[in-house]
Amino acid sequence: MGRHQFTYQWVARQFSWRFFSSYIPDKATPTKTLKTFSHIFQQCSDGRALNPGKQAHSRMIVSGFKPTIFVTNCLIKMYVKCCNVEYATRVFDGMPERDAFSWNTMIFGYVECGKMDFALPLFELMPMKDVVSWNALISGYLQNGDHQKSIDVYVHMRSDDMAFDRTTLAVVLKACSVMEDFGLGIQIHSLALKTGFDVDVFTGSALLDMYGKCKKLTYSLQVFDELPEKNWVSWNAVIAGCVHNDQFIKAVEIFKRMQKAGLGVSQSTYASLFRSCAGLSVYKLGSQLHGHVMKTNFCSDVIVGTATLDMYAKCKSMSDARKLFDSMPNHNLQSYNAIIVGYAQNGQGIEALHLFMLLRKSDLGFDETSLSAAFGACAVIKRYLEGLQLHGLAVKTNLMSNICVANAILDMYGKCGYLTEACGLFDEMIRRDAISWNAIIAAHEQNDIRVETLQLFVCMLRSRMEPDQFTYGSVLKACAAQQALNHGMEIHSRVIKSGMGTDTFVGGALVDMYSKCAMMEEAEKIHDRTYEQTMVSWNAIISGFSQQRQSEDAQRFFSQMLEMDVKPDNFTYAAVLDTCANLATVGLGMQIHAQIIKQELHTDVYITSTLVDMYSKCGHMQDSRLMFDKARKRDPVTWNAMICGYAHYGLGEEALKVFENMQLENVKPNYATFVSVLRACAHIGNVERGKHYFLTMQTVYNLSPQLDHYSCMVDIIGRSGQLNEALKLIEEMPFEPDAVIWRTMLSICTLHGNIELAERAARSILQLDPQDSAAYVLLSNIYADSGMWNEMSQMRRAMRCNKIKKEPGCSWIEVKDEVHAFLVGEKAHPRCKEIYERLHLLFDEMKGAGYMPYNHFDELENEECEEELRNFACKA
Repeated sequence: MGRHQFTYQWVARQFSWRFFSSYIPDKATPTKTLKTFSHIFQQCSDGRALNPGKQAHSRMIVSGFKPTIFVTNCLIKMYVKCCNVEYATRVFDGMPERDAFSWNTMIFGYVECGKMDFALPLFELMPMKDVVSWNALISGYLQNGDHQKSIDVYVHMRSDDMAFDRTTLAVVLKACSVMEDFGLGIQIHSLALKTGFDVDVFTGSALLDMYGKCKKLTYSLQVFDELPEKNWVSWNAVIAGCVHNDQFIKAVEIFKRMQKAGLGVSQSTYASLFRSCAGLSVYKLGSQLHGHVMKTNFCSDVIVGTATLDMYAKCKSMSDARKLFDSMPNHNLQSYNAIIVGYAQNGQGIEALHLFMLLRKSDLGFDETSLSAAFGACAVIKRYLEGLQLHGLAVKTNLMSNICVANAILDMYGKCGYLTEACGLFDEMIRRDAISWNAIIAAHEQNDIRVETLQLFVCMLRSRMEPDQFTYGSVLKACAAQQALNHGMEIHSRVIKSGMGTDTFVGGALVDMYSKCAMMEEAEKIHDRTYEQTMVSWNAIISGFSQQRQSEDAQRFFSQMLEMDVKPDNFTYAAVLDTCANLATVGLGMQIHAQIIKQELHTDVYITSTLVDMYSKCGHMQDSRLMFDKARKRDPVTWNAMICGYAHYGLGEEALKVFENMQLENVKPNYATFVSVLRACAHIGNVERGKHYFLTMQTVYNLSPQLDHYSCMVDIIGRSGQLNEALKLIEEMPFEPDAVIWRTMLSICTLHGNIELAERAARSILQLDPQDSAAYVLLSNIYADSGMWNEMSQMRRAMRCNKIKKEPGCSWIEVKDEVHAFLVGEKAHPRCKEIYERLHLLFDEMKGAGYMPYNHFDELENEECEEELRNFACKA
């Protein structure tokens, strides 16, 4: 039997018995009759029993009893509590006399029904307003969302010199909390100090909440410590304030103090604690709290259950979240929202959409949070069609006017690659916030429309919308991709002015931008200045040094990262493995490989591709192939690394076999794939296959050849001796040839001794890059091979006049975990004496075996260098 039904029957029985046994229509016994009606109305009011109350009202009318103000007030209160303000108004209008309670009850009734347009005129008609009247109106506006009006009424109250009580202060402080109006809040606090209400636990709890919501946690903690009396409300308020200010550890510490003080745990306490665990991503503590909940009477509480579920989702334990969701006896909209949001944020978009469908089939309905999470799920798995259907649902349910939903749709279109639809929606938006601008800027950046990304950033500034860390992250990534250093530096200055110079997220984006723009010194400074180095910042600085071929510095930062107990992720390991490939330090690469296995990251496709590349560049082709064969998943990068490895070592046939297998497994090759394939054809000298693959990339895979592909084709055709055809290919390219292509042509001319074409190629190179030493060296070598010593001497003089020096050769070896690098003519190595003594012996052995120096451009330099080495060895 329901509570209301039981109350109804009990009150009905009480009314029948009391009325018929006690009511005597005699003026000599008025007190007993008055008491009976007032008690019945009060009992109906407490039990929200409308029908028995109506019956009592009708009996009172039929009996001819003339109620006093007190009885009528009880009747009005009964109708108000039973949410029948219309009947209450009729009774109120029929009253010959009214007191303050009558007026206040009616104002309260209109407030509870959300009819502030009726409450205010009634308040203004009230002849004698008291503090209860003012409090009712102030709290009414607060409850109905008009927070500023609530403050305005309070100001009016103070201007009328009306006395206030602790309820007044608590309600106004609540309005300050919602509006985050710290200025007014501190004025109310000073008023409380003057009037002595600051020691009141009711007012004190409101102060705690206000300071916490206004991001002034220090003040909130001070008020809490100074409260002489603390109850559940004050403890919960300070814990919630800590959570609201992201001081999750502090929240847990205060909870421990609360337990030592002998207070129990309430619903709001659990909710705050689970939010703390979610914010810290501490699964262990969260699961312990869950066990604590199960020992109490809150295990079936839907609010506590939802908070627990959200904690598991934030700790990335969706299996525990789903188990809890399925075991909950009752679900509300918030619990569905928590599990849907959890799946979407953890990349499990299909599960999120499935639960959204279950929510729609239930009678709970859905709100903007549910729909936004569903759009987020579509964005994660790039399901454009499902997103389009949800867009239609948003239009039908009038949720398109909600800015959160509109932003979620905008983000979905951007991440699904439908930029036109995203721009159309953005243009139609009547109201835009920072998230709207961030979504459209990120959409352009993610779809590689980088110029428009920066233009939209300028438009955002012109609209007087202040960028946040996510805005700066997107535009800095666009600058990094374009290597637009000047734009990046301008944005950096704005970041500093906005006070985000030490922000961890923005700091990571700045490090990445400067790294991509080859400004490693500036990147290092920003990394060191960042308040807290995140994984993004570490990865950016390490990969930045790696990309700039400063591999030793990259490994130095990797060591610093380990010393600071920062756990590397797959991107970190990939960047460090790349440095091992650059330095050919296979020993360090194997150690990192072992760490990857220990951390169970070896199944990551990104890591696998980097390992294949590292082993191949270190000359360990068997290990490279072993990693390739054991890979559970292979993406185009993995295939490219294997093909490139074989091609780099001249194993052209093996490279082409891997490419054929790639096609058989329906993996679509990309631009990089065909560069490696064409290089493999060049190594084996197969012109026909090279031409076939060059045509295939255009006709079958719809890939337009780039400069790298044309360079490979020039090499393939030129090596076969078809120099004129190679030159024709260069002349017929859809874009201007660069120095690389002409350098390839010059190398081929050197191979075949074609002086005329070599001179043309060299001239083209020097027009593009006058400081290119390779053009001088290669052309002079052709002259030397042809016995054209005068021309060779002219080239040498030209180099000296233009102050062009040949870049010295460099090699290195790894001995006992230490890399030793050597430059031509270097004397700085600590063991150079031993090295040059050994070189002296090698020179003698080579000449004794009949080997003679090759006569070319460097003949005199070699002789001078040899003589210098001999002299140095003798002196040493």
